[in-house]
Amino acid sequence: MGLALGVGLGALGAGVGIGNIFGSMIQSVARQPELRGELQGIQWLGFALTEAVVFYGLLGSILAYVLV
Repeated sequence: MGLALGVGLGALGAGVGIGNIFGSMIQSVARQPELRGELQGIQWLGFALTEAVVFYGLLGSILAYVLV
C-alpha cells in the first residue's frame, strides 16, 4: 500500500510540474518566438529535474517496502 501511495503521489506531483513547464514554454514562445532555442534548453532541464521526483519517490517507496 505504501509503495503504491509513494509512487502515485510522486508521479502526480511530477505530472503537474511537467504540465506547468511545458505550458509556460508554449506561452513564452508565443510571446517571443526568437527566444525559442534558449528557452528549449531550460525547458528540458526543468523536465529532467521534475521527472527525478518520480524516481526519488519510487526509490524511497521500494526502500521502505524492503526495510520495513
